[in-house]
Amino acid sequence: MSILITRDTTFIIQGITGREAVNLTRENLAYGAKIIGGVTPGRAGRDIYGVPVYDTVREIVVKHGQPDGSIVSVPPRFTRDAVFEALENGIELVVVVTENIPRKEVAQMVELAALRGARIIGPNCLGMISPGEAKMGGVGGPAANTRQAYTKGPIGVMSRSGGMTTEIASTLTAAGLGQSTCVSIGGDAIVGTTYAELMPLFEADRETKAIAIYSEPGGRMEAELAEWVTRNKSRLPIVAFMAGRFMDEMKGMRFGHAGTIVEGKEDTTAEKIARMEAAGISVAERIEEIPGLLRKRLAAIGVAV
Repeated sequence: MSILITRDTTFIIQGITGREAVNLTRENLAYGAKIIGGVTPGRAGRDIYGVPVYDTVREIVVKHGQPDGSIVSVPPRFTRDAVFEALENGIELVVVVTENIPRKEVAQMVELAALRGARIIGPNCLGMISPGEAKMGGVGGPAANTRQAYTKGPIGVMSRSGGMTTEIASTLTAAGLGQSTCVSIGGDAIVGTTYAELMPLFEADRETKAIAIYSEPGGRMEAELAEWVTRNKSRLPIVAFMAGRFMDEMKGMRFGHAGTIVEGKEDTTAEKIARMEAAGISVAERIEEIPGLLRKRLAAIGVAV
């Protein structure tokens, strides 16, 4: 099983004629995704790798029926409008790959999604994949590389970094541990779905046996995750890797993601690690330690993998 997407998930791509979106279309189709249409205003009548292009989301809904999701790959100044268009046309899963969106506009997108009962993944993310089922976004790159890095299995993966989503999956695959669903949640200060908000989905998926996480300095997501795990007595062993430990000692150091802004003690790597360990989350010193720690945690509860 998986969360969020399966081989039956249908979706559209907004901004489909852009260079990045053209690549996303090719890579997702090659992996088996069901893309029923694309949107670029003024480009209706064209097709991208056989996917028909329309001027509006509404036209796709009328012609092809309600899609399950949308990938939004449009310039930052148009992203909020594109997301609003998707949400107002009944799309319940929106993957926003665009970065450099003003924080206020991201907050507005997330608020409207909540009002419409929808979910946003991102922005500034590579989307998600359920190995052997489908992928939605740029995670894993070309289909051949994706199949090499990702394999079906019992480990859920959540990561603030798109590239490190694949790095962790590849490390798990090399160790013989497949993945149920891997989600690149995005590296911005505000994202549509956090670790804690994904946990109930993994918790409900009986084929997911454990979770691996890639995390970074900045923000409260790890604290929220620790609180969720403690409050809900999660059945899932969790192993996390915390990048950027050096930042606690390096004042003014820049990190790769917009969300890695350390505003106080709670945002530091040391505090995040302490909170997670207090909640029973194991923290790996190196990424290559993750498979061994997962196996140890699973063995402790009688689960063989």
